[in-house]
Amino acid sequence: MRSTKIVCFFFMALLAVSAVGKQPKDKNKYGVYLAGVSASFTDSLVYFTDVQYLDSAAVDGNGMLVARSAYSFQLKDFLEREEGGKNRTCFMFFNRKKKNLQKEIDKLKEKYKKGGSLVLLNVSPDFKFEKPDWE
Repeated sequence: MRSTKIVCFFFMALLAVSAVGKQPKDKNKYGVYLAGVSASFTDSLVYFTDVQYLDSAAVDGNGMLVARSAYSFQLKDFLEREEGGKNRTCFMFFNRKKKNLQKEIDKLKEKYKKGGSLVLLNVSPDFKFEKPDWE
């Protein structure tokens, strides 16, 4: 009876060690939800993109979006070409969970609305973030 308890104890300990000893999730996991915001100091227009899922985007070990400046330039170039917007500053927001990113964007929109002097516009649905060529 005692040997059965010892064997069961070691078996349970082995299961616990194997469960705890699993490799941590990959920090460079691909697949990120992105949203862009574009504002300018010279006009009252603020552009918001839809939340988009990009399976080729990644987050580095520090929790930062890899090649975030490239995504920002994609939005800036699109707005300059399609909307004629000059001197725009583009910000990238990202998260692995769509719900969390949408909540963050909604909060930002509410802050912009409070001032009452800015016009919030949605970027055309034709705009899509793409994997940067130089990555």
